[in-house]
Amino acid sequence: MRRALSLCFHACRHPKTAARFWATCTSLLACLACAQAAPLAAPADTIAVDVELVLAVDISHSMDEREFALQRAGYVEALRHPDFINAVRLGVTGRIALTYFEWAGTVRDDAVIAWQVVDGAESADAFADKIEARPFRSFRGTSISGALAFGAKLFDGTAFDAPRRVIDISGDGPNNIGMPVTTTRDAAVAKGIVVNGLPILISPSPSFSHLDQYYAECVTGGPGSFVLPVYAASEFVTAIRRKLVLEVSGIAHPWADPGPIRIGAAAPIDCLQGERDRRFFSDPYFPELNR
Repeated sequence: MRRALSLCFHACRHPKTAARFWATCTSLLACLACAQAAPLAAPADTIAVDVELVLAVDISHSMDEREFALQRAGYVEALRHPDFINAVRLGVTGRIALTYFEWAGTVRDDAVIAWQVVDGAESADAFADKIEARPFRSFRGTSISGALAFGAKLFDGTAFDAPRRVIDISGDGPNNIGMPVTTTRDAAVAKGIVVNGLPILISPSPSFSHLDQYYAECVTGGPGSFVLPVYAASEFVTAIRRKLVLEVSGIAHPWADPGPIRIGAAAPIDCLQGERDRRFFSDPYFPELNR
């Protein structure tokens, strides 16, 4: 821009060339001004959505059959509920992008329901049907870090343009396999991903009773991230619905306190306690997880 102005100025100082250059320079400067003001357009093949939301669901052996059934029903009912559908429709674009996967010590190849646009009751029902149709299965190990790393990669190369990207992770135990959970959490947050947690404390482990605080300090992160614990089976369906509505709407809420949740804990949580407990009580190598 500065070079174009300089050329025009010097050319216009000479009478023989002034008229010819003035017309050329005027056109050039007009085009440059337009180029400066024009916003960068999104790629033509992207779909604008209000949020890209990854649902990461624990299916490890620590989840008993009752908890697993409650969790599955909670997601299915939440996706079909009018509150969730209304939250989607009230967004700027009126649609979200949604994907779902199940995890334990690892994430299996067939554990993922691919990205889908949800923009109303029909598309929400279709996604809920896919979750409901999945067979009940579980595996050994609890790798929250692996689930977060897998979930973060799902955002790569999507066909969506969204102002928010969220991983919604539920589970009933601490990380005990793979990278430290704080490492993968911090890597996800550094990419602009918000991680929210749904710790399940219906049948808490006697050796790890503060899972809610663990999720707050070690698992969740990013602007407005929150933890919504479930302490009783009767709370499960409502908790999942409230969590999804909050994630879709992005509205400020009482669970968005960035500080840790203190539930009778006298000291900060050890984010590596799950790994240490596993080393003491079972085989640390877990070759069966890769079969």
